[in-house]
Amino acid sequence: MALSVTHAETSSRNAAAAVRDLAAQLGDAALDAVLLFCDPDYDLDALGPAIKAAFACPVLGCTSAGQLGARGFQASGILAAGVRGGAIDVHPLLIAPLSDLQAQAAVAAATVQAMTESRPAQWFALLLVDGLSTCEEHLAAALYQMTGNIPLIGGSAGDNLKFERTHVYHDGRFLSDAAVLALFECRSPFAIFKFQHFVPSEVELVVTGADPDTRTILELDGEPAALAYAEAVGVAVADLDAAVFSTHPLLLTIAGEPYVRSILRANDDLSLTCYCAVDEAMVVSVGRAVDAMQTLEHAFAEVRRSVPDPALVIGCDCILRRVGFEQSGMDGRVGAFMAAQNVFGFSTYGEQFNGLHVNQTFTGVAIGA
Repeated sequence: MALSVTHAETSSRNAAAAVRDLAAQLGDAALDAVLLFCDPDYDLDALGPAIKAAFACPVLGCTSAGQLGARGFQASGILAAGVRGGAIDVHPLLIAPLSDLQAQAAVAAATVQAMTESRPAQWFALLLVDGLSTCEEHLAAALYQMTGNIPLIGGSAGDNLKFERTHVYHDGRFLSDAAVLALFECRSPFAIFKFQHFVPSEVELVVTGADPDTRTILELDGEPAALAYAEAVGVAVADLDAAVFSTHPLLLTIAGEPYVRSILRANDDLSLTCYCAVDEAMVVSVGRAVDAMQTLEHAFAEVRRSVPDPALVIGCDCILRRVGFEQSGMDGRVGAFMAAQNVFGFSTYGEQFNGLHVNQTFTGVAIGA
């Protein structure tokens, strides 16, 4: 059994025509699964049923803040990847509503446990989640713990930086307040991985006041958070903006490995709202950027030690990384490199890696041919 991947894309704005276009490009031969990522401006009420009617296999997808495919970064339209060859079986599980997260996660985890215990195989999970749900930390942690630590990667759905509504696809519908946990039964070698182009600097701050439920840092080192952060990065509070936050994220180190906690905005009360929860008493460092291209090349070289010839790399790449690449003029080079590595995925509103939710990170799984 050899994993075979066929790529398709469409810019048609009519939902039915777009799906017909994708189906024609993917071909008539039976598919094991389809991965599909789209911009948020489609008529999703029409697109969902059209996808279900066109494909008899499991379909995984969501709205995005951009796509990654055979031509690198793309900002609009729909990208799809069809998988054949019998190397994987995909089992999508809906988790909804997220307002009842613990109970719904427990139901999904019980299904996962029953499935993995009854069939000896290699398993990993892909999590796609409403990117405005603000519950990814709790969801990833609960699923990873309840499923017995099955390797998990994932991404939060986007809406092209509108921050209005994001959707995941399941069984003919695009849904908010929902997540899809896709369990992959894999007969090819695979490896999950993550990387980011930030390392901890020598500047450390202690979170002395926080509201994790709203992802807000109230105090750092006993000072108003925005004031302490501005002093740490050497700018005035009035100059704190997206450019500063994206180049100086906060990093949390766990077991020697850095995990990014990106800042969304400074508030009028001098608190900081983040894209990811930060708890009181955490020690965070101000991130220092390193060469993004070297980081990328090194990460994929390491992946190829485990999976020498990946036929498919499912990638969840933070939109803040893409924005930074566009600002520095690197987006074309980075996108071309990822395309050459067979990356297929999307620009996310956050990433998951095992039991953690992170930002400004690429999380992925490489699946061998």
